[in-house]
Amino acid sequence: MNISLTPQLEQFVDEQVASGTYFSASEVIRDGLRLLIEQQKLKELKITELRKEIAIGIEQADSGQFVDGEEVFENIKAKSSDRRRIQS
Repeated sequence: MNISLTPQLEQFVDEQVASGTYFSASEVIRDGLRLLIEQQKLKELKITELRKEIAIGIEQADSGQFVDGEEVFENIKAKSSDRRRIQS
């Protein structure tokens, strides 16, 4: 397999090898690909978790377990005011 890199990426790879962090350009590319795979897996896990949380929220809303948005903001304002008073 042959790959083409931009001059900036090629320079980065060369710098990594020259610094002794990696022994070859292939090692740099392999490590980068491993990180990309790991990043994609984490992204997929986050999406799966988000979907679960959304489903829970929808179920709760459907069964009447929710808080009015205005009430939420009033609670946030009250807590913020309390914190400011404590810090003063």
